[in-house]
Amino acid sequence: MLTLAGVVVGRIFADDLVVWLTAGSAAGSVAVGVAARRLPAWSAAPLSALVLTGYVTVALRVAAGGQWPDWTVVAGGIPRLLTALIPVEAAPETVVVPVVAVWVAGLAAVEVAVRSRRVLLGLSPVLGVYAGALYVVGPNAETPVLVSTGFAALAALALAVSALTRSSSFPVGRITTARVTTGKDEEDPAELRVRAMLRMRALGGAAAGLVALLGLVAVIGPWASRQVSVMPQDPRQYVEPPRVDSLDESPLNRISGWALAPKESLLEYRPSETGAAPETRLRLAVLSDYDGVTWKVGGLYRNAGRVLPVPSLGEGTSGDVAFGGDATSESRQEITVTGLSGRLLPVVPTPTAISGARVAYDAATGTLIRPEGLTEGLRYATTTLEREPDLNALPIAEVPSGDAVARYLTVATGVPERIQRLAEQLAEGNGAAYDRAVAIEEFLADHYRQVADAPSGHAYPNIDHFLFGRKELGGRRGTSEQFAAAYALMARLSGLPSRIVVGFRAPAAGGVVTAGDAVAWPEVLFDGLGWVAFDPMPKSDEPTPVEDDFRPQPTTPPATPSASPEPSPSGSASAAPPAVAAAPSEDAVSGPVVTGVVSGSLLLVVLLGGLMVIAMRRAQTRRRLTVGGPDERVTGAWLEFTDILRLAGSPLPTHLSATEAGRFAAAVAEHTATPFSERPGAVNSGQTDAAFSRQASFGQAVAGTVGGTPVDGLIEAVNTVGFAPGAADERQADRAGSEVSAYAAVLRGRMPWWRRLWWSVRPGPLRWRGGRGG
Repeated sequence: MLTLAGVVVGRIFADDLVVWLTAGSAAGSVAVGVAARRLPAWSAAPLSALVLTGYVTVALRVAAGGQWPDWTVVAGGIPRLLTALIPVEAAPETVVVPVVAVWVAGLAAVEVAVRSRRVLLGLSPVLGVYAGALYVVGPNAETPVLVSTGFAALAALALAVSALTRSSSFPVGRITTARVTTGKDEEDPAELRVRAMLRMRALGGAAAGLVALLGLVAVIGPWASRQVSVMPQDPRQYVEPPRVDSLDESPLNRISGWALAPKESLLEYRPSETGAAPETRLRLAVLSDYDGVTWKVGGLYRNAGRVLPVPSLGEGTSGDVAFGGDATSESRQEITVTGLSGRLLPVVPTPTAISGARVAYDAATGTLIRPEGLTEGLRYATTTLEREPDLNALPIAEVPSGDAVARYLTVATGVPERIQRLAEQLAEGNGAAYDRAVAIEEFLADHYRQVADAPSGHAYPNIDHFLFGRKELGGRRGTSEQFAAAYALMARLSGLPSRIVVGFRAPAAGGVVTAGDAVAWPEVLFDGLGWVAFDPMPKSDEPTPVEDDFRPQPTTPPATPSASPEPSPSGSASAAPPAVAAAPSEDAVSGPVVTGVVSGSLLLVVLLGGLMVIAMRRAQTRRRLTVGGPDERVTGAWLEFTDILRLAGSPLPTHLSATEAGRFAAAVAEHTATPFSERPGAVNSGQTDAAFSRQASFGQAVAGTVGGTPVDGLIEAVNTVGFAPGAADERQADRAGSEVSAYAAVLRGRMPWWRRLWWSVRPGPLRWRGGRGG
């Protein structure tokens, strides 16, 4: 019966190892208990525990592939088993709980049933471990009808055998009388009467028990049958699986940051075989959910072993959505982490096995994470099945529908109206799903420009500015983040199930993968073919102007002009001459005079407004850096710092810490124009020698001759205020303000004259209140 409990729990494992280990545990516990039945009762448990320790050591070593087990896995055995990906791989942390539970149940059952001769009570721990196995499996496997029937039959057999044994050992002696004359023994009539009475009592008790059992079945049977029809609860819903932080939940936000440091080494990629393609794409994350602000993974990660299942969407699609019946080829790769942070593991799609790293897996998207986080030098190997889509079937392929793909069609409320109209215009005349997908791809590739310094963001306002913004204000250009986000949004508005994949371009022959290789691309789901990647990135550096046909049309047509009188027939002598404008009266002011007055007034208003903004900006900066105690001044310097980055066109990402913000500031400075030390006349007339010294040191730091960042003092002060309020001193506040002023002067001095002018009169800092980084 204990072995059958192992058979039940083994249905969610990838192989039969757990069944054999639990069978050995059952046999060992029963054997030890039976062997110790002649020993004192107090010695049975310690002896069994000692043997259990040895058996568990052997079992865990077998599960670990011949290596000595780490006993720390015992403490996390239950959560590890309940958060493991199904099918569960037999590993030390997943088999330890079934093995120990079966052994303990066997020890208790033998002690109660054999030593105390209470068989019915002794079956309770066995029944408990069997019910626990059913509960752990839950709805993740078919109902074990045959196994449960065998378990019940064995329980009935145990009770029957115990009843016969007890009846045969009833304390009624066999009374015989020796007849000397015949030499034969005869049974005493009194013994016969006692036995007959016992049989009658047994039959009566059996009949009464049968009647009671039938009555109980009649009363409880209907309720029990209704409960069987209900799907059993999954205990995994009560255990929190591994989760990721906001950085890994939406890695699309990291594209712009990686673009600012394109030479930073992140990975080393080594394939076992070199393919014909010039490059291979590594998948970092699959983003399926969009709330109008952020694309997110939205995955449910389960602890996985070496073998990984193929992602599937379930019902609603024909065929395997991951491979769609296309030709596939198996390949192996080895990846070493050199600078990539976070928990997400980059792999070649689609992984089927992994070694060298303990991972958690989201079966819906195929995304992998390492719960402990990535570390420099981490090396792991993967086996993948690479698809080769049937391009000939794409033009006639349809897209699936239903609940299985609802998340890939969901669009949050608040879509800008002109994005909606643009999607409708691109879909107009393209009835086939593939035609609509290609129309969006070609439109984005032909009419927009890729740049590396575009600010991060893919919310509705960001996409609207990317698609329709003015070029001189940064519109119609972006990184792969904006191209992929715009494509996926318009695809969903066109009825195409879509998602975004974030990953890296890697050399097909292997090599170093840098931050500049980071890329995002959209994918569309086709029925029977699976996910197909599209590339909306520009093919040239000079985008084609947006044609009038693709400009969003107004929702209401312009008012129809009033009908003019019908013209007289051509050539008629009576035809009226064309109407002429009425001549101005003598008192009317001439047009040039009015134009001059209006233009002068507007110019004066603009000039006064610009001077007012400059004065208010200077007063705000002076108030932030000089008014209040050290904590208030450090806070003001931080707000001034975030405004400076926004004025420079590189807003500070919200997820960066203060230390990371310093490195970000250095990268921004390095990216703007030429180093300050190389620019003639870098010192403004109003700057002091100290300011010039600070700027020169900063220029050398950016050029790589001096370590640190341009705002080390500010970062130190911010950390002091954040973690030890009240501990900052006047020296730290003065240094933070000086560094911020010098940083602003350097960035502003490296910009073209028109951007320096716009820097001075831009009213944004008056309302930003510290910007995104504040």
